[in-house]
Order: sequence, then structure tokens, then C-alpha cells
Amino acid sequence: MADLAGSDTVLFAVAEPHIALVTINRPEARNAVNGAVATGLEAAVEQVEADPDIWAAVLTGAGPHAFCAGADLKEVSAGRSAALATERGGFGGFVRARRSKLWIAAAQGHALAGGLELLLSCDLAVVAETATFGLPEVKRSLVAGAGGVFRLPRAVPKAIALQMIATGEPITAARAEQFGLVNLVVPAADVVGTALGLARKVCANAPIAVRESLTIARQAADLDEAALWELSRAAGQRIRQTEDFQEGPRAFVEKRLPHWVGR
Repeated sequence: MADLAGSDTVLFAVAEPHIALVTINRPEARNAVNGAVATGLEAAVEQVEADPDIWAAVLTGAGPHAFCAGADLKEVSAGRSAALATERGGFGGFVRARRSKLWIAAAQGHALAGGLELLLSCDLAVVAETATFGLPEVKRSLVAGAGGVFRLPRAVPKAIALQMIATGEPITAARAEQFGLVNLVVPAADVVGTALGLARKVCANAPIAVRESLTIARQAADLDEAALWELSRAAGQRIRQTEDFQEGPRAFVEKRLPHWVGR
């Protein structure tokens, strides 16, 4: 694994062809976000975006206990809270980062506060049976300002989101799956492997078509249908100019798997 934070705080590896594995590596602090994590995650996003051979990424945390416990409160209490965000990526260098490729959260442990906000920033989530998910900020006179207070109500039924936000109490993995917050719940030891398997299924598809489709789908709740129709039309035009657009039908006719080149 390569280091992206100037230490060993965020690790980057190409785990399989076309799939990056990004690990927050602070298990002793339950993978809480400090300045090095924010810088490292921003660098990871930029590396994924810049590499045409990477089509999907998995984000996880080191150790068995936590995906991410949110902001490192020791840093906050020491007056270094500004370092927990970057200009382009926002909190953790991630929650506001522009990403065209698919990201899967692999939460082998709890995702709380900013940790849940990182998970909500991903497109898909594979989580451990024992993991919990919550926004406890109000218990410390804080607001889940890294997207949690508006992304959670978009991800789960409104009443459930409001209860989680106002009480600060977490929900279990089973409840998270029931409400559609996560995609798959598996034993903790299988979380990363399952997430990589899900990424593998994504990467079996034409990468430009996946990216164009995600760009539209991510805006479905924010734009009216007229704007979404226009985005779809423009995406279709761009796709038709690619080599992969020719390869898909050709592979079908020739009864073979397609060979995508991503251009």
C-alpha cells in the first residue's frame, strides 16, 4: 500500500484490476479524522480521479472497532478543527469532493458522527453485522454539518432520520439495511472482501457508462425532470462517441464478454 498523508495515516492500494482500496489507518483513535486523514483522503480522491485505469474505489477503516468515529475531538479541543477539512474536499477531505467514479464504504465497525457522514458521501455501503450508525453531535452541542443533517433524511425515511438527528442515538446494522441506508450486511471479517466483490461487479460494466449514469443519478433528488432529461440526452451523445459504445453491441453479437477500454 502507498501512503498518501505523509505518514501511514491513509493507505492507498490497487487491490484488484480497476479497484482502489483506501484505508483510514488510525485504529488506536477509532479512525477519527485529524488533519493527516483529511489531507490523505483528499489525495486518495484525486489519485482515483486522475487514474484512467481505476474505475471504482473502496473506503474502509483499519481495525475491528470503527469505520470512523468522526472528528478527532482532541484536535477540536486543541483549536485545530480547521485542519479536519480541506478546501476542495470539505470534512475529511472527502464529503464535498467531486468524484465521478463509484465509491463503496466498507464499514467493519461503527460509523458515527463524521464517520457516518463519510459513509453517506459514498455511493454504496457494505457493513458489519455488529456495526452501528449515528449522528451523536447534539449530545456535544454540535451540528452534523458535514452533510449528515441533510444527507441522512435523503437516505432513510424522514421520521427515522429526524429521530436519529434529534436524539443522537445510533441504529443497528440490521435497521440500517431495513431502511436502505446500507446495501449489504455481512460478518465483520467479510466486509472488505464483499465490498471488493461489489466493486468487481461494477467494473464488469463499461466504465464511462457507469460514470455518466452516476453523474445523473446523484442529482436525481436535486433537479427537476427537464434538467435530468437534458443531462441524460447529453450523456447519451457523449457515450456514442466512445470506443466502448461500439464494443458493447459487438460483444453481444459475438457471444463473448466485452473488453472495455474506458474511452
